Amino acid sequence: MSLKDVAKLAGVDVSTASRILGGKPGQRISEEARARILEAAKSLQYQPNALARALRTARTFTLGLVVPQFDNPVFSLAIRGAEAAAARRGYSILIAHRDPDHIDAGTYERLAGTHRVDGLLAASLDDDRNLIEDLKAAQIPFVLMNRSVGTSPSVALDTESAARIGVEHLLALGHRRVAHIAGRLEGFNGQARLAGYYGALQAAGLPADPSLVEPAGYSVEGGAEAMRRLLTRCAPLPTAVLAATLVSATGAIAALHEAGISVPRQISVIAIHDAPIAAMVYPALTTVRTPLEAMGASAAELLIDLIEGGTPEAVRLLPPSGLSIRKSTAPPPLDSA
Repeated sequence: MSLKDVAKLAGVDVSTASRILGGKPGQRISEEARARILEAAKSLQYQPNALARALRTARTFTLGLVVPQFDNPVFSLAIRGAEAAAARRGYSILIAHRDPDHIDAGTYERLAGTHRVDGLLAASLDDDRNLIEDLKAAQIPFVLMNRSVGTSPSVALDTESAARIGVEHLLALGHRRVAHIAGRLEGFNGQARLAGYYGALQAAGLPADPSLVEPAGYSVEGGAEAMRRLLTRCAPLPTAVLAATLVSATGAIAALHEAGISVPRQISVIAIHDAPIAAMVYPALTTVRTPLEAMGASAAELLIDLIEGGTPEAVRLLPPSGLSIRKSTAPPPLDSA
């Protein structure tokens, strides 16, 4: 299919379609017409000639996407969404790793220089304290994913609402002693989840008990260690646990099995975020669904708009989309009252 076919289907002239699909800044066109052009290109499976565009515009039509973990469903699903959205706009994505335990300040500058990406998508964990400074050093447009810092362009998840929904589900089942296996309490998402957890308890007239909160980081082993600490320290034991992520929930369930505690007969577990792996854990994990692919797609769209000279809404917070109730949550034991 040709550019002429796209323009005809969208009801615009060829030059307008060319400017929108070619990412040329300064094009004054309604959002409705822009959407028609992009939808026409998608339906016709139109693929712009990336090499020709690069020669015309001195751009590579490549985005750099940097993630701290490849095996975390939060980031793997966000990558999928970003790649799909970028492809619809005629961009490709170069993926790189920034180890949260051994942060390399030059990661972004190398992507901008050596690989000549046009912009950066930066997915991070809560403890990447120098993130903004390192991104600014690259001197190209950037968008944060999974985190919001001031007015910097970002697309994040409303994990406060997600935590509240998770606790409300447990309360509706009859639980009154709910623990929270957190990520990192000092970070953007850690603080948001803690606020949602405490908010739901307080709305139900229950006390906020800091002894029931245990930071775990963002690993399976961290979740297991946090659960072991709760089992050792808490008397009486909690009857339910809200885990910050799928990976920490997986570790928590493993620690409960190790201790001979039945899930959910003795302790229920619910996690924030959903992915296919949640149905494969034993027992299948109840989760609060969050729009992980949509986060990646929205971040890529925002970055491309910035690259192409647009002025889009810079800070976006995506709400959770409900519960996936599986086998890891149930009413509390009768003797827990």
